[in-house]
Amino acid sequence: MALNPSVIALATDEPQAWHTRELRRACARRGFAARALDLRKCRFDLAHPSGLHLPGFADALPAAVFVRGISAGTLEQVVLRLDFLHALRELGVPVYNDARAIERSVDKAMTSFLLHRAGIPTPPTWATEDEGAARRIVMRSLAGSRSLVAKPLFGSQGQGVRRVDQVPALDDHGLLDEGVAYLQTWLPPHGVRFVDWRVLVAGRQAIGAMRRESAHWVTNIAQGAQPVAVDLQDPANGELASLAIRAAQALDMDYAGIDLMRGTDGRLLVIEVNGVPAWRGLQRVTRACIADAIIADLVTRKMGRQPAAAAQPLRPRP
Repeated sequence: MALNPSVIALATDEPQAWHTRELRRACARRGFAARALDLRKCRFDLAHPSGLHLPGFADALPAAVFVRGISAGTLEQVVLRLDFLHALRELGVPVYNDARAIERSVDKAMTSFLLHRAGIPTPPTWATEDEGAARRIVMRSLAGSRSLVAKPLFGSQGQGVRRVDQVPALDDHGLLDEGVAYLQTWLPPHGVRFVDWRVLVAGRQAIGAMRRESAHWVTNIAQGAQPVAVDLQDPANGELASLAIRAAQALDMDYAGIDLMRGTDGRLLVIEVNGVPAWRGLQRVTRACIADAIIADLVTRKMGRQPAAAAQPLRPRP
């Protein structure tokens, strides 16, 4: 089935959201129409020439798909939505990030394993469904005066994250989320406030960064942290950029939000890799338009085309 060379699909269930509007404008500046594609409404249809039914794409497949979001659902629902992205790749449609990259990054245990395997510094981390093993990990850590952080295996924006400062009671299964314990060493602050960094990587380049500061140890913008601009052109931030790029490469991401913190010895550690990152907070402290930079990478590197227009600088905005 032919591709429509002028239309990019935005995989999202929020067609009017801020990120979607930003991406639409960035596509338009390069001569492309951006059309929202709700993966929940797609279906496999073997009576169709492509084997897929994509609402709004009856006559031709999109020139590319930008994955802005995948709705929460049952395991079966999420797998089916990822199947559509797998199928589009098989049909020759560039998918940014594709399903394989999203599967690696949405699963914190696999993310931690791949970072470790690539030699990228990350905090000591454990993942198990054995409640007894999880309790023993907690006891050993606390015996060494190290608290832990328990996180949902699948989750974002700091939701469900909790600090573990004591061994749970025997009848308390609080270490397990949906039957799985994902535990990571808790990193104390180096000053009065808690600080981490978010670096946005696209196409093997760090295109923007911010420092997030908070009185609370959960430093997500969605949880109230304040963003502070970070100049990636400053040589002092070279390690921050290079480590973020290496983390994105380890998971083979087209674009990613890399979260980093300093360990107790002062070295930078990669905490998480986000395969469908938000950047509204980062845009507040970044002059260049982030959506422009991301779409430019999609068009040139993934689609093999030259952008119709240069990126438009924008003032910081909420």
